[in-house]
Amino acid sequence: MTEELLLEIGTEEIPAAFMPEALEALKELTGKKLKENRIGFREIQTYGTPRRLVLFGYGIASDQQDLLIKKLGPAKAIAYDKDGQPTKAAMGFARGQGIDPAELSVIETEKGEYICAEKKEAGRQTITLLPEILPSVISLIPFPRSMRWHDLDVRFARPLHWIVALFSGRKVSFSFGNIQSGDTTCGHRFMSPSPVKVSGISSYLDAMKDSGVVIDPAKRKKDITEDIRKLAEEVNGNPDEDERLMDEVTCLVEATFPVLCSFDKEFLELPGEVLLTTMKKHQKYFPILDKNGNPLNYFIAVNNTRPLNPKVVITGHERVLRARLSDAQFFYTEDLKTSLEAMTEQLKHVLFQSKLGTSYEKVIRFQKLSLFIAESFVDPSVKPVVERASYLCKADLVSEMVGEFPELQGIMGREYAKTAGESDDVSKAIFEHYLPRFADDELPSTDAGAVVSMADKLDTIAGCFGIGLIPSGTADPYALRRQCIGIINIILNRKYAISLPVLIRKAVSFLEDKTTRPFDEICSDVLGFFRVRLSNVLMSRGLSHDVVDAVLSLGVDNMTDMVSRVDALQKMKKDPDFESLAVSFKRVVNILSGTVSQDISPSFFECEEEKELYRKYLEIRDQVNMFMTEKLYVDALKMISTIRPAVDSFFDNVLVMAEDEKVRQNRISLLHEVSSLFTGFADFSKIASE
Repeated sequence: MTEELLLEIGTEEIPAAFMPEALEALKELTGKKLKENRIGFREIQTYGTPRRLVLFGYGIASDQQDLLIKKLGPAKAIAYDKDGQPTKAAMGFARGQGIDPAELSVIETEKGEYICAEKKEAGRQTITLLPEILPSVISLIPFPRSMRWHDLDVRFARPLHWIVALFSGRKVSFSFGNIQSGDTTCGHRFMSPSPVKVSGISSYLDAMKDSGVVIDPAKRKKDITEDIRKLAEEVNGNPDEDERLMDEVTCLVEATFPVLCSFDKEFLELPGEVLLTTMKKHQKYFPILDKNGNPLNYFIAVNNTRPLNPKVVITGHERVLRARLSDAQFFYTEDLKTSLEAMTEQLKHVLFQSKLGTSYEKVIRFQKLSLFIAESFVDPSVKPVVERASYLCKADLVSEMVGEFPELQGIMGREYAKTAGESDDVSKAIFEHYLPRFADDELPSTDAGAVVSMADKLDTIAGCFGIGLIPSGTADPYALRRQCIGIINIILNRKYAISLPVLIRKAVSFLEDKTTRPFDEICSDVLGFFRVRLSNVLMSRGLSHDVVDAVLSLGVDNMTDMVSRVDALQKMKKDPDFESLAVSFKRVVNILSGTVSQDISPSFFECEEEKELYRKYLEIRDQVNMFMTEKLYVDALKMISTIRPAVDSFFDNVLVMAEDEKVRQNRISLLHEVSSLFTGFADFSKIASE
């Protein structure tokens, strides 16, 4: 028999950013706990609003499965005499297990035959287990930050106010903190705040509908999308359907009541990014755009309650936004009175880090590093743009606008550069040097922007490692992991052939008057830091861990080239014959451990198999080297694979460690030559067998 489970955790408003992970965790934790307790279920669904996390369980078994317990006893030879009768050892074991000796069985184990006692433990009713399972699930729901309240010893994102726990209409009684579970929920906080008793999932859904609460985030998001599109059509515009904003607003409300608002056209003179940031980031409003994507003087606010007087609500939203835009307009006007060069000079009075100096010192460092990258690895022709952009790119940090709206750093630098008459290339690079700002953010689209971005980020990483500020666990105050991944993604996206060790050493050399650790130690640690991040980036793209490890274990230098090798090896691994090829390569490497190579003398060949291996090696060597030089790695691997039959035949028929020292050394040298075809490509000993 199966039944249904209803769990609702009623709280004070949970931050919108916490909701998606919390709902997913609630679903996974409940399923895991049910499985651990041998309770079957068909489906678990979770929903949520800022004030409640909701779980529906369908097809929940009314009883946990019985448990068959097997207990090993003494060996069969000890448990039974020569006539097959149980000995004292067997009878004592049976007595200890509470069964008759006749119920003992014999099973085969790795150590031989042993007697075994099997006991059946009857499953308990599910409703008697849920009071232990549900509070455990609630306590394990992860949040970026949690809190305690009153003098309780429990933690949650926000204080709890009620818990509904019903198993097919029956109360599941337990307490969490100072809250006792029951059958009473609460409706919409403002439109229908009265407590409501429910008897199950259907009753609960009716109660939510009657009180105006939409518990399904997907339904709320769909409603918001449809409503803001209709409202935007009224002014011949399109809503800015920013996915992040949409998700955030969805998790800020229990019901959706959008209203169309406007602001004075004079504010359209502000840069578009200022308008969008003010509306989206600060007020959670949806801007309305024209057909070219430029802001119109309209926006949409999504209310959590049905407006009794829409005009009053609209006026309130407009008043709030007007104040914010007036501030922005004032800051913008004031900033234009100061040149970017003057702002850069002000960075001399802004501390970047106590041991690494001022922000101005940092600018000068990564300006030199930018010029080195452009000259050595990218394109010397971009040096003038790189030099100018790197000098001005941090200027807006001391602007009034960025001081009030930190999200606009880089954006305002670009706008002020355009206003000051800087070239489009310089203005764009000033903005792009901050990219990427977060996971899945856009990457720089220009060489100049990419170069300055890499230099800025690498200076921060090298500086922090140089003074011992190395990320550990979850502690990463300077976001070094994110910045490292940003550099990797830029290099891979633009396919730059950059020698990472050379670049790191140059970055650290510019910091020598600041660092407190040995130069080589810093460089080694930073390179290792990049290796781990690169491995993570590649595996996040679906590449096999062993393939990535096989290539990266040879060292990290030109990351673009290394990714090409990983891709080629990944493709080859799908070949049915690849595993046997990898085994052959491993045999070659294993037997060469601790040996040295000398010149090969064909006159010392005694067997046809070694002659054939040498002939095959000479046949493909130049072609393999040509493919490797031209970075045609799949072709190189396919060519190398043709030597496998000769290698296998060699090992099957030739004694490598021959008694004659010259013959032995000649065979070892031959294998060294063969191994040179693939050991520079990857460490095949890292490749896992299927």
